[in-house]
Amino acid sequence: MAESEQQPASEILIVTGMSGAGRSTAANALEDMGWYVVDNLPPQMLGPLLDLSGLAASALPRVAAVVDVRGGSLFAELPQVTRALRSAREQLRVVFLNASDDVLVRRYEAVRRPHPLQGDGTILDGIRRERERLKSIRETADIVIDTTDFNIHQLATHVVDLFGERGAAQHTLTILSFGFKYGLPVDADMVADMRFLPNPFWDESMRSLTGEDEPVRQFVLAQPGASEFLDAYTAVAMPVLAGYQRENKRHSVIAIGCTGGKHRSVVMAVELARRLTEAPGVAVRVAHRDLGRE
Repeated sequence: MAESEQQPASEILIVTGMSGAGRSTAANALEDMGWYVVDNLPPQMLGPLLDLSGLAASALPRVAAVVDVRGGSLFAELPQVTRALRSAREQLRVVFLNASDDVLVRRYEAVRRPHPLQGDGTILDGIRRERERLKSIRETADIVIDTTDFNIHQLATHVVDLFGERGAAQHTLTILSFGFKYGLPVDADMVADMRFLPNPFWDESMRSLTGEDEPVRQFVLAQPGASEFLDAYTAVAMPVLAGYQRENKRHSVIAIGCTGGKHRSVVMAVELARRLTEAPGVAVRVAHRDLGRE
């Protein structure tokens, strides 16, 4: 085939991140959706792999390569290789899987395997070395998935939501409700605070209910400022989502928080999603991180 006839793969992912954060689970989920997945690929082989995907676009429409510290000294060149490939291929995205140190330690202890970088030290020593080595890659990743609170099934579902077929959508938006007392979502692109609204928790008739129940929904939306916030935030988010598409950013997260992630944030996340479904080229999904946690 002549060079002018080569077609790049429609989607190309580099999957990387912390050891124990779920790269294998993510790779398996991608493969189940029909992605061509290559595991433990040295960064220097990314260029040839992507050239092959261009030659066989119909056979390899979506390619994912798992690249991580198992590559040893070869892995150090990933930032340079990624920068070079980005300049030539708009469809290339880097997905970084992350998790908290204590969760990673527990996962390694559960499988009774050493961390690839711990050497003569502890698992935590290996995790800290890996974080330092991956710092620049984490900062330039297109999508960061924090798996701290995920089990393998939840992670697989999340990957399907992010990278499954979305028709004509050019951008996937997740609107995530959460509770501030459990910490900010680390992968949020924008955060909004619903604690300016009265808390249904203090009403005995609604305390045991959630934002998915109609009495709570009606109460929250009837409060002064609720409708004004939704209208104003929608107006702000629309041009941001359009800009993300122009910049080829394929996924974003709007995090809507309240104290416990049970009442106000749940209602407002759902209502905001209803408004933003009108954004051109955007597929909207809602997730409730902390619902049911109390």
